[in-house]
Amino acid sequence: MTGMRYAIIIERAGSNYSAYSPDMPGVVAVGDTPEECRDDMREGMAAVLAALAREGKAAPEPRTIVEHVEV
Repeated sequence: MTGMRYAIIIERAGSNYSAYSPDMPGVVAVGDTPEECRDDMREGMAAVLAALAREGKAAPEPRTIVEHVEV
């Protein structure tokens, strides 16, 4: 495990939720709840990072900044 924190976006998609990470293209998840999406994203991202490590490649740097604004 790299110990890096990656932003994920969880969106309502009809009757379920979908998630993706701007910093890790290609990793997506769908779930019945936001928590299920988050957990599935964590597993998918960990699998990608493990595969990169096996190949001797560096993990992508987290670059996305997440902010909420009140309007």
